[in-house]
Amino acid sequence: MHEEAKAWRSQLETILSDLQADAQLTKGDLLVIGTSTSEVAGHHIGTASTDDIARTLYDVFASFHEKTGVALAFQCCEHLNRALVIDNETKATLGLDEVNVKPVRKAGGSMAAHAYQQFQHPVVVEHIRADAGVDIGDTLIGMHLKHVAVPVRSSCNSIGSAHVTLARTRPKLIGGARAVYE
Repeated sequence: MHEEAKAWRSQLETILSDLQADAQLTKGDLLVIGTSTSEVAGHHIGTASTDDIARTLYDVFASFHEKTGVALAFQCCEHLNRALVIDNETKATLGLDEVNVKPVRKAGGSMAAHAYQQFQHPVVVEHIRADAGVDIGDTLIGMHLKHVAVPVRSSCNSIGSAHVTLARTRPKLIGGARAVYE
């Protein structure tokens, strides 16, 4: 593994560790991931998609899934309306409707295409309500987070040249001044 890939891997491991420390994700939770491999490599989003970066980052996300049991959802690019690659078990558990498309590097993006190839039973869905998210390269994952999203700060705010934003969600606080919250 070349030095850049080692750095990207290390940066993502730190980011996921910081997210986990704040969000305390467990089996049954859903993590949405948006990734511009172009931005990681220092190019404008959507202009230099690369399978090598997708593979490097995917391995870290897969390891995070193995450790935590958290389900992963990989957001496609705007050419597929930011649809999401998930595994069929997650689709069934959440009662989601599948759409008929197979992401590829030029329509879906390298990360979503790679995830589609790696999942044992991949499916694509249009909408989810995730418990937390990782946005690598400003891919706009907010539409796939539950209300209320809470920013999570990491000791590392980039992977390669890509800006990274993290969020977790919390239940809405309702009831006003007399309400009691846990």
